[in-house]
Amino acid sequence: MLKLMREKAGSWFIKVILGAIVVVFVFWGVGNFRSGRLEKVAVVNETPITVEAYNQSYNALIERYRSQFGAQFNEDMIRMFGLKRQALDQLINQILMLQEAEKLNFRVTDDELAAVIQAIPAFQNNGAFDNRIYTRVLNMNRLTPEAFEKDQREAIRIDKLRRFITDNVKVSDQEALDWYLWENAAVNIAYVVFEPDRYQDIDVTDEAVRQYFDAHQSNYKTEPKIKAQYIYFDPQKFMDGVTVTDDDVKAYFEEHPDEFAVQKTVKARHILFRLENDSSPEEVATQRKKAETVLALAREGQDFGELAKTYSEDPGKDRGGDLGTFTRETMVKPFADQAFSMKAGEISDPVRTQFGWHIIKVEAVNEAYQKTLDEVDEEIIQKITEERAKATAYEHAESIYDAAYEGDDLKTAAEGKAGDVKETDWFTLTKGPAGVNDPTRFARTAFELSDMQISDIQEYSDGYYLIQTLKRTPEAVAPFDDVRERVKADLLDNRRSEKALADAQIFLAALREGAVITEEAAKMELSVKETGFFKRNETIPEIGRSMEITTAAFELSKNAPLPEAPIEGPSGRYVIKFVDRRTPDPDAFEPEKTTVKAKLRQQKQMRVFGDWLAQVRKNSDITVNSEMVE
Repeated sequence: MLKLMREKAGSWFIKVILGAIVVVFVFWGVGNFRSGRLEKVAVVNETPITVEAYNQSYNALIERYRSQFGAQFNEDMIRMFGLKRQALDQLINQILMLQEAEKLNFRVTDDELAAVIQAIPAFQNNGAFDNRIYTRVLNMNRLTPEAFEKDQREAIRIDKLRRFITDNVKVSDQEALDWYLWENAAVNIAYVVFEPDRYQDIDVTDEAVRQYFDAHQSNYKTEPKIKAQYIYFDPQKFMDGVTVTDDDVKAYFEEHPDEFAVQKTVKARHILFRLENDSSPEEVATQRKKAETVLALAREGQDFGELAKTYSEDPGKDRGGDLGTFTRETMVKPFADQAFSMKAGEISDPVRTQFGWHIIKVEAVNEAYQKTLDEVDEEIIQKITEERAKATAYEHAESIYDAAYEGDDLKTAAEGKAGDVKETDWFTLTKGPAGVNDPTRFARTAFELSDMQISDIQEYSDGYYLIQTLKRTPEAVAPFDDVRERVKADLLDNRRSEKALADAQIFLAALREGAVITEEAAKMELSVKETGFFKRNETIPEIGRSMEITTAAFELSKNAPLPEAPIEGPSGRYVIKFVDRRTPDPDAFEPEKTTVKAKLRQQKQMRVFGDWLAQVRKNSDITVNSEMVE
């Protein structure tokens, strides 16, 4: 954790990490020295939320979703999830909880605060709190102990409030049983899908295309564009000015023993006799007997790799069961425990894991060892140099940011300081400017700014940026001729979907009149498929994820086998029909009761606290600048 923090030194990211460590988000930015000259996004019972506070909350939310969805994360998802409003709601809720905690006189003692901070791994050395590391980490991130401890104290107060509201929540055995039976019920349906793509004979006139465009002009707008200027602070430019002493290197080495520890590794092969999780005792015994037979051949001296190719049921059998060299953590526990207890050349007795029975042959053992200072001194010098160069780059960015006032030209703020101001060409939200490391993120930041507003310091993988939006052109309806083909394609898709729905409705009406589903489908040259049993929380076999189809399927029964209307699903319009329902065995609930009750209690606590917070919001005076979060 400390390594990560050092790598992320000075960024808003590390502040999120430090602030969130104790259970809840810490309220950012309210009352800091720049608040007086920043516009308010909202006011909560006379407590303001500044633009700076809002931007930090929004950025944290963006990074969390980006880490979850990776390359799939885009502007459409930002709008779909309503992240701007989410960010503001988090801040509003945070303030309300602090206000309610104050009303209830919840306090945090110095001992409570110390216990929480001392338990944070980022501040520990070999499992024990280290005040030097604590001070250093805070200093690296421009945080004072007073400010950090204030934030943590507030987080603990909110946790006390949460427990006060929810600790008395109970879940009865009957509630748990009802939920278990509901959650584990399964249904099997037959279905016919009407895919729009099957209606390729549909055509549209030029007049219809024009009329569709006129009726849907909002779908064919050009993107708004922005021109901006920015300063890029490259840590590489400050590398030559960094001095690293022998004492610096030695201190780093002593404070990061885990970083220079080489784990024990084993090189091995295995032969697997596969078992499923629900295998019967007879199947388990049969597979073990096979393993023992092959084990005897291996111990007689037959080539282990060839035996693996012949008998193993693992995908790696073609490599002779070769697993390469691995650490203990990369293997499931029973396998790792056995492999790491063996010597080179040894062959194990059969070992049972979740995958089945394994025979393991260890080919080499590489014992753990600690690298010496002499081995890693150059590596440490490079790390410290990069960290300090990065910190210096941040300091230069901060000096310009602190010198800038509302409406200042970035060039004016940068006069006499390190940093060249560059101007971009016009760019859109979906296609940022050329010449920057992360144009998509750059564009998102620029579009969030008002004209001539200077951004917070933005940390990218190649350094830091200050961004100022200069001017913008609004979105506008594109000329018809520019989007004619796109409009035509949309109209065709629309007509095909309408035709699929119409045919699905005719088909469903016939079934309601008593038609046999297979015969009616054959008339329309369609096939009837059956999903097999699936539960409410499972992907539907042959169809995929569809909450609409799942919900409709579980509403069907023998007496009401058909839905009210065709259902829109992954591949088109679906007409489904009830086949069978499977009810879980109530006796199977008993072993699961404790787990189910704990899960339901947590859900119930969240619901109770959410209802309580909603009531608090309803009774509070909250004013929001909607233009800034829409």
